[in-house]
Amino acid sequence: MKRTVFFSLALLASILVFSKPKPIYLWKDVKGMAKEKTRLYVYPAPDSIRTGLSVIVCPGGSYHHLGLPHEGYQVAEWLNRQGITAFVLRYRVEMFGYNHPAMIQDIQRAIQVVRENATEYKIDATKIGAMGFSAGGHLVLMAGAFHKDNYLEKIGIQSLVSLRPDFVVPVYPVVSMQDSLAHVKSRKNLLGKSYDKMMMDKFSMELQLTNDMPPVFLVTAKDDPVVKYQNSVVLNDALTKQKINHEFLLYEQGGHGFGMNVKRGGETAKWNVEFKKWLIENKFIK
Repeated sequence: MKRTVFFSLALLASILVFSKPKPIYLWKDVKGMAKEKTRLYVYPAPDSIRTGLSVIVCPGGSYHHLGLPHEGYQVAEWLNRQGITAFVLRYRVEMFGYNHPAMIQDIQRAIQVVRENATEYKIDATKIGAMGFSAGGHLVLMAGAFHKDNYLEKIGIQSLVSLRPDFVVPVYPVVSMQDSLAHVKSRKNLLGKSYDKMMMDKFSMELQLTNDMPPVFLVTAKDDPVVKYQNSVVLNDALTKQKINHEFLLYEQGGHGFGMNVKRGGETAKWNVEFKKWLIENKFIK
């Protein structure tokens, strides 16, 4: 009997750990886009600690695949513990045959849907951030810098709400498409096999910052073996030059792909502690 009870509890625990919310298919009601499988997983903050803040989370994966468990679901669970509603975006990637503009369309559509349904999600429509890891970091930077370039309008969607995230959090991000800094796989997967210098410049985010760029919380480590940490250095320099509100955490060690997992990134993976302080300092949460 005791063994049966123990087994049942263990099974329940495993279900709670590995289960995720039912997905919202972002394109299902859009003419000509219904076959697209972009999903948004909603993690509502508990009522008792809800702050009204929300964050759209974009996992990395070189624009080829997505690291959903450690750069998506685990991150969403931490955000929930802070009273923040999380939306994990499963955006389109090259592994399934997609290149630009599929990715920016997906995040703009996610921002639109979240903002238009803010009351239903019990969130503040003026406090919607975007957090991305590696290539996902590049994606949230695009969301911030290109918010006036409405990629939804080009496919027949009229948005009545702003597509600008209220802050962006790029973590060990891909930033530049220039030969000296580019993460070659991400560049190829985003831009396709054929691209020119104009496209490389267009998607080098250090060259695309605007005066109305939302605040930025930037994180990377010098020993990153995948994306050159200098990507973040040139972004920090550009943010400083443009006088854009931002904070830059540059760690000596941590590597790449640690998300918020201390076992993978050591003390560097605790960057989320500083992030929460930053949210309070910038009045996104109390």
